[in-house]
Amino acid sequence: MTKFVQPMLKPFTLPNGIELKNRIVMAPMTHSASLADGAVSDAEIKYYARRANGVGMLVAAAAGVTASGSFPGTALADRDELIAGLSRLASVIKSEGAKAVLQIVHGGRKCFPGGDLVSASAIPEEKEGAAVPLELTDSEITGIIRAFGEATRRAIEAGFDGVELHGANGFLIHQFFSPHSNRRTDRWGGTLEKRMTFPLELIGEVQRVVREHAKEPFIVGYRLSPEEPESPGITMADTLAFVEVLTGRGLDYLHISLNDFRSVPRRGADDSRTRLELIQELVGSRVPVIGVGAIRTAQDAAQALESGIPLIAIGRALIIEPDWVAKVAQGREQELRVTLSKNDQESLAIPDSLWRMILAVPGWFPVEAEA
Repeated sequence: MTKFVQPMLKPFTLPNGIELKNRIVMAPMTHSASLADGAVSDAEIKYYARRANGVGMLVAAAAGVTASGSFPGTALADRDELIAGLSRLASVIKSEGAKAVLQIVHGGRKCFPGGDLVSASAIPEEKEGAAVPLELTDSEITGIIRAFGEATRRAIEAGFDGVELHGANGFLIHQFFSPHSNRRTDRWGGTLEKRMTFPLELIGEVQRVVREHAKEPFIVGYRLSPEEPESPGITMADTLAFVEVLTGRGLDYLHISLNDFRSVPRRGADDSRTRLELIQELVGSRVPVIGVGAIRTAQDAAQALESGIPLIAIGRALIIEPDWVAKVAQGREQELRVTLSKNDQESLAIPDSLWRMILAVPGWFPVEAEA
């Protein structure tokens, strides 16, 4: 084992006392392999079982808190009859030594048209053919907050070690914080501070449920995207103000969603330093920060940790190489799989739905050329 690998394999203790066996987290990634009714499928159980043996924590792909706020092929946590399937998922992750975290989400205006497409305001996404969502009423907003709380209760009863609130990537929580999608003038929007109201009340409800139902320490994490390209849109300055507030809310970690952990701000902050460095410097001494984005090799992981963040999340590299952690720990970095072949699906336990996505998006994953 090389010296630069050692830090990522050290245990880490979260603020609530839960210890992770190492600093490596499996990032939540869409696989669309759940059953049509939102139940966990055998295919996703096998997929996660194949990847849980090395990481310190595994964040399972987002489960919808309501059926109308979810997506086809996505798990749901909106009713008690789904707890049994979620329990199978939590058990298989934990049996491999990883902490099991369920990401929970409402898609808002990103959901597929057909039902009641909703958002903070009646503003569509900036893409061709985007549908105009309905503006949520005050009572509907509080209902969604309660739905996040109920999804958390089900995660607790299913045996998960925690939940991650998906406030990133343009989904509903993100939509309330964004000045692009939130044009409200009531208590849920307007100023920067009012745009924080929905995520902060949601965090409070989830923590209330944890206090009431969890019999042992339970992780509550929050994922956010630090900027968006739209104008008006979330700037780095907005996010730095937001994470400052979040540090006082008793969260166990902040998960910063990035395409590349090396990326720098586009506006609102010093662009000579990375977004991760700015966030870590501001709040990292008070809440653990998880960095993600283009971490494929052991060298990438070491470089990300050098920015000062204590935890790193790996996504696509764990799809290609489920034994990433084991090989790195054994000094076998040169053996890491870096491409997929057309014959790898079964051995890597990749569900049909995810395999189709891999093949359909050129360049998303490096696929070996056919001989």
